[in-house]
Amino acid sequence: MNVQERINIMVKAGEYLLADTEDWQQAKQHAFYKNGWFTNEFSQQSATSIAKNFLTQEALQKWVAHYHVDDNISPKNVGIVMAGNIPMVGFHDMLAVFISGHYQTVKLSSKDDVLLKHLVKYLYNLENEIQNYISFADMLKGCDAYIATGGNSAAKSFTEYFGKYPNIIRKNKTSVAVLTGNETDEELQLLSNDIHLYFGLGCRNVTKLYVPEGYNFEKLLQSFSAYKYFGDHHKYRNNYDYNLSIILLNNVYYMTNEATILTENKTMFSPISQLYYEYYNNIDELKLFLQNQLDAQCLVGKDFVPFGQAQNPDLFTYADGADTMQFLLLI
Repeated sequence: MNVQERINIMVKAGEYLLADTEDWQQAKQHAFYKNGWFTNEFSQQSATSIAKNFLTQEALQKWVAHYHVDDNISPKNVGIVMAGNIPMVGFHDMLAVFISGHYQTVKLSSKDDVLLKHLVKYLYNLENEIQNYISFADMLKGCDAYIATGGNSAAKSFTEYFGKYPNIIRKNKTSVAVLTGNETDEELQLLSNDIHLYFGLGCRNVTKLYVPEGYNFEKLLQSFSAYKYFGDHHKYRNNYDYNLSIILLNNVYYMTNEATILTENKTMFSPISQLYYEYYNNIDELKLFLQNQLDAQCLVGKDFVPFGQAQNPDLFTYADGADTMQFLLLI
């Protein structure tokens, strides 16, 4: 398959994700049965973001042109170890390997092993040759290069296993937002999406806020109202009840709308159902500090990624800042 044929196939994949056929609806339901965090709403949220931001003719052509991808590549077999924190979180890696012209063997997370398999099966039916490009395996052996995503402890193991091969190894990341106190109601609602989409489980979800001294949290808490239904989701509710009980036992000051808990904390990684905040005095010093934070995947705010766009990266937005396409074209 040449580059244009691969692009055309992926455009059809995007159209399929947006069409929401009965087969796709059944796949989403199956994914939810296997993983209670993958609600139909959030599975489709991820699929729609992928289709609109990645899988258009215009976006793919621009991506390919930027890297001068052509048909002269010597195909290698790239092993991909995918995370499973949000639906189809590893799709960008799969797409990059496919569009570059390499072959890939994918090890899916047991938490997210339904949706991508279903989509790839759909692609097999469109073009049988894709079976040569994309395959799945429970163990990765004999690959020429590796892309692996996991927690910090998993990253150490990945380094041991894959260190002698060309590789991209990703660790734990999270995202933070900077508020000035002058945000509009609409901006706060968009920030609420950045915090709550996918139950806050993604590395691009905001888990920490930096707010000016004397900040009034009332409007912010009101903006969370669209996600109060999280309190009825049993897995989320269990986390909320547990975290609230710890806070009460330790006599920690908190604010809540009965679904999201806000507490002051200097660390960036907050647990499920909880959102940390920290006060700042000098925004210029804060910006300098945040630019050097290795744990920050995404910085959200008026001078950073716009509110509401944290979970809508484009093709040129690479996890951990590692340019996957450039890596693939050099192996």
